[in-house]
Amino acid sequence: MTHATTGAVQSLSAGDVASEVRLAADRIRPHVRETPLEFSPALSRETGCRVFLKLENTQVTGSFKARGAFNKLLSLSAAEHAQGIVTASTGNHALATVHALAELGIAGEIFLPNTASPVKIAALELRGAALHLVDADPGTVEIIARRHAEESGRVYVSPYNDPQVIGGQGTIAVELLRQTTAQLDAVFVPVGGGGLIAGIGGYLAAVDSMARVVGCQPENSPILARSCEAGELVAMPHVDSLSDATVGLVEPGAITFPLCQSCVDEWILVEESEIRAAIRSIAAHHSLMIEGAAALPVAALFRAAPNYRGQSIALVLSGSHIAPASLGAILTEKPALSD
Repeated sequence: MTHATTGAVQSLSAGDVASEVRLAADRIRPHVRETPLEFSPALSRETGCRVFLKLENTQVTGSFKARGAFNKLLSLSAAEHAQGIVTASTGNHALATVHALAELGIAGEIFLPNTASPVKIAALELRGAALHLVDADPGTVEIIARRHAEESGRVYVSPYNDPQVIGGQGTIAVELLRQTTAQLDAVFVPVGGGGLIAGIGGYLAAVDSMARVVGCQPENSPILARSCEAGELVAMPHVDSLSDATVGLVEPGAITFPLCQSCVDEWILVEESEIRAAIRSIAAHHSLMIEGAAALPVAALFRAAPNYRGQSIALVLSGSHIAPASLGAILTEKPALSD
């Protein structure tokens, strides 16, 4: 493991996040769905918890990313709208941004690693996105895209390292607290660059929620978990994961890092076989299609269930984009005895 070069980390408190979330909740309401919070009898029986699924896989464009994309774009000035924007993504943020750009009448360019999911690339091409496929890992693609934005005088829309993006993602927490009738004991959240968990965790901390915030990452790419352990952002070799939406470097100076340090109560890492088992479980018991990142909270709860027995748990199922061939192979795979 090598340490990432760090710059001055901007300060964004839980209170700042809550303010952004409240603004976002009003701003994005006409453009996104309030997704269901569905009780899972099967997962509750298997884990000994009361398990609820936050179905962000049913969100506009198939993932939670629409929340942050709309909030960021709606916060820009008319002059910034006229100039257009640049963004980078492994797919879900790109899909959300392209959808929001079309709805709001803004131009934009999208940078993706050429290893992004073929399903996501095809969906972007269908929407007529101005794509740049780059032969580099996701973290490097972000650096290239940000540089392109700076050179062309346009706003760069980070998939996670931005207050308005974090605020948009945090609106999930507002809905969770409104949708639960009893005390919520823990929220399990998939983590890549940390925008989703920073928004949810920051808001819950600001409103003095008693819910534990649990970060879920694949063992193949646990960058923020390891960074919180080390007390500084670290860089790790790029390793592919079925949870492709959560792999890649975290930008030096990312505002999500200190929020994760202060607002995440626990980190759980899961193996690739556990991700596959979680996808099978959700398909079998709920007839829902979820991607690898969305399976992280399910797999993490299966691993940590003895510590949460009798508690009310919300699992954020972050997205639905998985290649049909990959899904078919997972569903027909003979489960290991431990699955």
